[in-house]
Amino acid sequence: MFRAILASVFLCASVVASWAQQTWVQVEAHPALRTAEDRARSYSGAFSDVVGYRLPGGWYALALGPYPTPNEARARLLELRRGGIIPRDSYISDGATYRQQFWPVGAAIGSVTPETPAPTPQEPAAQGSTTQDPVAEAEPAEPVELDETPREARASERLLDRGQREALQVALKWFGFYTSSIDGAFGRGTRASMGRWQESKGFDVTGILTTKQRDVLLQDYETALAVLGLGVVDEQKAGIQITMPSGLVEFAGYDYPFVRYTEKDGSGVQVLLISQPGDDGTLGGLYEIMQTLEIVPLDGERRKRRSDFTLRGVSDTVQSYTFAKLAGGYVKGFTLVYPPEKAADMERVIKIMQDSFVTGEGHLEPEDSNEAGQSVDLLAGLELRKPKLSRSGFYVDGRGRVVTVADAVQSCERITLDDTFEADLSVSADGLALLTPKDSLVPLNYARFATSAGRLRSPVAVSGYSYEGALSAPTVTYGTLEDIRGLSGDDRIQRLDVSTLDGDIGGPVLDTSGAVTGILQAGEAGGRTLPDGTMFATKAAEVARFLSENGVSAAAADEGAALGAEALLVAASDMTVLVSCW
Repeated sequence: MFRAILASVFLCASVVASWAQQTWVQVEAHPALRTAEDRARSYSGAFSDVVGYRLPGGWYALALGPYPTPNEARARLLELRRGGIIPRDSYISDGATYRQQFWPVGAAIGSVTPETPAPTPQEPAAQGSTTQDPVAEAEPAEPVELDETPREARASERLLDRGQREALQVALKWFGFYTSSIDGAFGRGTRASMGRWQESKGFDVTGILTTKQRDVLLQDYETALAVLGLGVVDEQKAGIQITMPSGLVEFAGYDYPFVRYTEKDGSGVQVLLISQPGDDGTLGGLYEIMQTLEIVPLDGERRKRRSDFTLRGVSDTVQSYTFAKLAGGYVKGFTLVYPPEKAADMERVIKIMQDSFVTGEGHLEPEDSNEAGQSVDLLAGLELRKPKLSRSGFYVDGRGRVVTVADAVQSCERITLDDTFEADLSVSADGLALLTPKDSLVPLNYARFATSAGRLRSPVAVSGYSYEGALSAPTVTYGTLEDIRGLSGDDRIQRLDVSTLDGDIGGPVLDTSGAVTGILQAGEAGGRTLPDGTMFATKAAEVARFLSENGVSAAAADEGAALGAEALLVAASDMTVLVSCW
């Protein structure tokens, strides 16, 4: 029995001693098993003794060996380093940290890595004595963080297969450094992109990525994709298949003509899939409607073609990209909305969404709507862009120029007429403003100005957008001319008794013949509360003088009989304009 135990002890000691004598040349370590396997596969094309082991902490080591003695391992290390075949930071390892073997595949079955014997406590060395391990003295316990030289980087680069080369180009393209085709060929364009990436990371710019740099690039790329959660969405009801950032958005429902995906976890990103039956008229209508939404800011590219359109919206708070096209009797497309700080990533996502966008037979119907989210300020659950101020104005000549009150157009980034036509502020003086449309307009009617002050207590009509555009046409409010002067005796204005709203200000005041007798002003209360219905208008003569001084010939009204109520309504409505300040 004693002999059996003793034999076992000697056997275990022999195994441990044998393991302790073995040494490896460790060349690389990676945090991802897939990367480590790919690198092991590449090294195996050049070496027959490539092995891979798990390390503590979840990393994976690649090594050559084992070699019977440290001296043989060191000789092999120096030989391969001199040839530039392995990284400069490769080092000698005794395998103490090696755990389960993962390469070659299947090699670990039935194999067990022996535990490293615990060190035997020793008495402290006497002062002045030196007891050192020559191997430990030659090789530091921790690997020196050295990177490859360009020559060594080229040598390790030769171990990459085409797929691995293409993966590097894909990653460089994702981060905006590479713009050419993915072909796995490291030509001048690829080298230049590598140099730009190295510069962005603070590495020496050589145009040749070292093993370590390649790992950093690919890990950054994998991290970026993981955050976005890019995935294929097959929306059969809408007839659309597309790759989009599913990690940033979540399905919110159908609101014809949109499939809506709202932000997830405060990402600030939204996606709309567009799907509806239609033709080129439908496409054109959608092009106009999309530009009224808050998610499509006014600044940015606008491109409309016969069978598709592109909209870009850019502001300090939101950016968006919209693409839509005709496809087999349907209008299909998508909108990506995102905060400005995500613009760089979203540009890459836009390209992916464009390349993956496929249309099918399905489409949304008007019944696919969320009635609970309906509002006059919403379109399919999306907020419509609203001006900061809307007032009234009226055409003053056949070229479509408009006069309104100066207060309506102060500090505007953009001025529109009837929510459709953009206009420039030509001049502002004496409380009046002249607007010139950017595109030529031919109005149905324009103002003819009365040549007399008018008769006291005579009826008047005020035409204006009382509800600031909530109604699609102006309203006409009737009242009387109370005085041909203001309360303080100003003979440039007239006082009216008429019940108007703020939206009417800037609209024309007409007599019963349809002649314009003035332009409605905000009033001259001076901090006092006036009786209901007390309003004021700048007289026609003052408006005509303002126009004349600014190159517009004001047309004079002919003496005529009173118009009927319907004819007066038509004449007033055709000359009245909704003026919006954005």
